[in-house]
Amino acid sequence: MILGMFGPWQVVLVVVVVLLLFGGRKIPELMKGLGKGMKEFKDATNNDEESGSNDDKKDNNKK
Repeated sequence: MILGMFGPWQVVLVVVVVLLLFGGRKIPELMKGLGKGMKEFKDATNNDEESGSNDDKKDNNKK
């Protein structure tokens, strides 16, 4: 068996363990928080890329 390959039984086992640990009511809240965190990270990386390209343009204008 190759590591990193998940079969259907492994997926079911992970889902059952997550449900036992967090309960059915907490899962949507956790996913909502995860989604917000991912969105904020994406926005921050996009802002960094935009500011980096603007800095490059400013540096080129100064030369």
